[in-house]
Amino acid sequence: MKWNPLPPGLDAAQARADLRRLIALFRPYRQWMLWGALAALVTLLANVALMAASGWFIAQMALVGLAGAVMDYFTPAAFIRGMAIARTAGRYIERLVTHEATFRLLQALRVWFYSHLEPLAPARLQELRSADLSSRILSDIDALNHLYLRVLVPVGVALAGGGAIVAAMALFSGRVAASTLFFLLLAGGAVPLLTLRLGHAPGRRLVALRAQLRSAAVDGLQGLGELRIYGGAQQQAQRLDALSEAMIAEQRQLSRASGLSQGLLGLCANLAMWSALLLAIPLVGQAAIAPAQLPMLALFVLASFEAVLPLPLALQMLGETLAAARRVFAILDARPQIDEPADLPVPQWTQPEVRIDGLRLRYPAAPAATAWALDGLSLTLAPGERVALVGPSGAGKSTLVQVLLRFWDYQEGSVRVGGHDLRAWPAQALRAHIAVVSQDTYLFNTTLRDNLMLAKPQATDEEIVAACKAAQLHDFIVSLPEGYDTWVGEAGMRLSGGQARRVAIARALLRDAPLLILDEPTEGLDALTERDLLRDIARLMQGRTVLLISHRIAALPAAVDRVLVMEAGRIVESGTPAELLARRDGAFRALHDAL
Repeated sequence: MKWNPLPPGLDAAQARADLRRLIALFRPYRQWMLWGALAALVTLLANVALMAASGWFIAQMALVGLAGAVMDYFTPAAFIRGMAIARTAGRYIERLVTHEATFRLLQALRVWFYSHLEPLAPARLQELRSADLSSRILSDIDALNHLYLRVLVPVGVALAGGGAIVAAMALFSGRVAASTLFFLLLAGGAVPLLTLRLGHAPGRRLVALRAQLRSAAVDGLQGLGELRIYGGAQQQAQRLDALSEAMIAEQRQLSRASGLSQGLLGLCANLAMWSALLLAIPLVGQAAIAPAQLPMLALFVLASFEAVLPLPLALQMLGETLAAARRVFAILDARPQIDEPADLPVPQWTQPEVRIDGLRLRYPAAPAATAWALDGLSLTLAPGERVALVGPSGAGKSTLVQVLLRFWDYQEGSVRVGGHDLRAWPAQALRAHIAVVSQDTYLFNTTLRDNLMLAKPQATDEEIVAACKAAQLHDFIVSLPEGYDTWVGEAGMRLSGGQARRVAIARALLRDAPLLILDEPTEGLDALTERDLLRDIARLMQGRTVLLISHRIAALPAAVDRVLVMEAGRIVESGTPAELLARRDGAFRALHDAL
């Protein structure tokens, strides 16, 4: 039976492909990486030289003292001090350079991951829980970064340093050099491979368990109220305990593998030293080497194993890194739901109108027998017209918004926006002409100014203030101690729901887009806040083509020109609010009476 050095469950071809992709990502920072590796190599060689020279110096001084002779001890003492200084300085420079390279790589990896992740949102990411996605962005990206510091540097230093050490040892004794090389290969090759086989599976499971534990912890915190109401808090706590115990079990296996590797490394180092002594003692009797060189060679051999000491941990970290890389690449290898050519020309926006005819959409993951989310939908928004789209939850209103923003593609029908077919628009160019105020106003954990400038990065202070005044937000902001530089907290937790929606209105005003989509903008707000917000939204609607999505009839502002009632993915009724209310048996009247 042929022995396979790869751990069970590790696809060699896939591992090599992932490894090549990671190394390619590191290429822009190869100079920092090489300087860090060079500093580590200098530190290793200085330490080995220090140990060998110290052994020779101590032995030579003893022999000279016994013989009553005189020797120049200034030169070797200076050499020893120089190596000690080189080792200390090299260690400091190594830490400085390798950590600088590490932080640069970490920054580049996160930016790279986000740039590839953004085109997948929201269609390709809806199956992932937010905690799992966060774990891949943070924990798994950190694990990818270990490839340089924990794997590439130790392996590179071991190869270069080990070769230089054996070559220097051969100047004194070829047999000792050959014996040391054998044990170095055993300690730097066989032991790490054994550690890899023992530690890869636990390392891979540990990566998955760590992600599950984070997801469970976040789910428990976010749903703590519901868990307490329905008596599920104890069950969630038991699940967290089970995941923690499973992680501890995997970490215990990794610790055992690490302990075994350290013991085997120590055994190889001591066997190498005794082999060197057995080979070198006859050489002293034959006067082939000086007596003081015997302890020098012994310490030389022992110190040389510093080159291979990090290798078992390096291969163990390689297993965890490859497992994390697979989780990251599994997301990034997915094709966007809207796969548009890179060189798609940008059409000229002619007029703010929307024309939809026979639109049909079924989500790709849905079975063929599932009803269409949009089933023959037809509607027209003339330039400057304000249209409200109402209907019960699940009617397809939000799906229509996703189509207009080019988040989802449709199977049948036609859509024209801004005078051109929707599919002729590059997604980013299309969204530059559309402003959206939705019920989910996401705010980043940064300042109010930064959150506002997402809509228009080049906006001036005057433009920002004008937008906030129109959204009735400026007075509140200037009342804060830090004004526009106030941090809003994670997900805008330092703002109320109404204030967060006003930030969204200010962003929409700042963008000054000709087409405005209001997707349930007052959902979840109390009646008083809803009334004030609708007043501000009425200002926002002036001079724009507006599509107001809502299932709350009372939320319709008086300025709406027309109302479309949507059910089961199609328009079932159309007219002014007054006309539709006058129809006693109409769908709009039924929605109104149900409130």
